[in-house]
Amino acid sequence: MRIITGRLGGRIFASPGRTSTHPMSEKMRGAIFSALGNIENLNVLDAYSGSGAIAFEAVSRGAGSVTIVENNKTALATIRLNITKLSINNRQVKVISKKLESWLNTVDEKFDVIIADPPYDNTDSAVIKELSLHLNNNAILVLSWPSNQPLPQAGHLIRHKSYGDSCLAYYSLG
Repeated sequence: MRIITGRLGGRIFASPGRTSTHPMSEKMRGAIFSALGNIENLNVLDAYSGSGAIAFEAVSRGAGSVTIVENNKTALATIRLNITKLSINNRQVKVISKKLESWLNTVDEKFDVIIADPPYDNTDSAVIKELSLHLNNNAILVLSWPSNQPLPQAGHLIRHKSYGDSCLAYYSLG
């Protein structure tokens, strides 16, 4: 996998391989960050991080801070390896080793951008709704979701677009 653009653009990073993660395509990552525009100095949450691709792209594009939440041990080891390999500052990236549902119940932190790519075999609309409660005012939640499932209610749906068996949905607080 590679980082698309920014200060780390073109750099290659490892994927966890055959785990329960499904790395987001470069096309979808590009679409997300193109839609978001300038994210410099914003506080970003990469929920269900998997490979860390979203987090690394956000760091590369100047996010102020990035929080990674992942509970798969193989994915976490790969994320930590990539943080070192890419020379990402540990003060800029915080890695949380917990199930997203558990972590959300223990924090009241708010984010400017939340990007969530849950496992497609275990989607939970209630968790996505809970996730939206961690948005700052004027913030955005981007959700990667199976195209064959109805989109969850998670605030005001701004737009959505299909990419084969996946779609990207963009929400605001309304």
